[in-house]
Amino acid sequence: MKGIIPTGGRGTRMQPMSLYTNKHFIPIGNKPLIYYPVEALAGAGIKEIAITYNPGGLDLAKSHLGDGSKWGVKFTYIEQKEPKGVADIIKVCEDFVNGDSFVFHLGDNIFTEGIKEAVEHFKKEKPNGMVLMVKHPENWRLGVPYFDKNKRLVKYVEKPKNPPHDFAIPGLYFADSNIFKSFKGKDKIQPSKRGEYEISSPFQWMIDHQYRVDVFEYKDKWLDPGKFDDWIDANEYLLDKFIIPKIESKVDSTVKIKNRVYIGKNCSISNSEIRGPVSILDNVTITDAYIGPYTSIGKGCVIQEAKVENCVLMDDVTISHVGQQIDNSLIGTSSEITGNGEKKNCYEFFIGEKASIKL
Repeated sequence: MKGIIPTGGRGTRMQPMSLYTNKHFIPIGNKPLIYYPVEALAGAGIKEIAITYNPGGLDLAKSHLGDGSKWGVKFTYIEQKEPKGVADIIKVCEDFVNGDSFVFHLGDNIFTEGIKEAVEHFKKEKPNGMVLMVKHPENWRLGVPYFDKNKRLVKYVEKPKNPPHDFAIPGLYFADSNIFKSFKGKDKIQPSKRGEYEISSPFQWMIDHQYRVDVFEYKDKWLDPGKFDDWIDANEYLLDKFIIPKIESKVDSTVKIKNRVYIGKNCSISNSEIRGPVSILDNVTITDAYIGPYTSIGKGCVIQEAKVENCVLMDDVTISHVGQQIDNSLIGTSSEITGNGEKKNCYEFFIGEKASIKL
């Protein structure tokens, strides 16, 4: 069985950040979002994974992911030459799949407890296709499965007005090689009104042509950090659940550390308080500062005379002499926020790469 993870897309819900940075490589829980799908597939025993990318995106993807050896897997990079939709990603991977079955894991979804159980179910039951489903209070915003008493899919509808239940389909799909027939022949699937091949279409084609398509309920936590608020919430959840306390730098005696905190190598921290869960990567300087819970700080950041809580700081961010606390913020790589020390109301930021803000 093989895996497919896309890293393309426009990431419109994360603009302006995604105008400068591919959202799949923005950190969440202090590691790039794309790492979570890779870890999920590797944890389920899948060794061969296709990473799809948009034109011009190969070098960026390789710089973050390499050849896959970090996770004990092998990556094959495949270009999706035109943005023809999510289902088109499956189509361009036909040669890679080469007659095998596969799991397609969207690059911006996180299944916090992994997907091993779903993979094992698909291998054991051997349907032609399978979609994951989760309970969701606003499933009308997503794809919705309509299934029979045997939990086999009979219809897959995107954003229905009146769903018959509270199940929705997140970003995990399974299929054998029969799915590629949906892109060929006289009755092949067609682009939707918006000009894209929707992910529901090949599965509906399989159902209509009497192939067996199952549904499998995922009962653990599913995260879809597609918007700014969801990103901050997901970062909080992941830090709270997975942070392992460890201090790899020599910390000044003036530093107060409470709860679970990770501090990487070559950090310089003095006269500050850090209240976890907090993750701080390598080469960070923190002086006369307060770092509050649910904050992830990337490599090379500098924080002086400032208070930061519930934030995501990408690499090389500088925050200095800001009189009031910075909260609920996502701050892009190499950005700089400086103030004059005057206390004002709480600040919240959502800023892209290399921004410069003077307060």
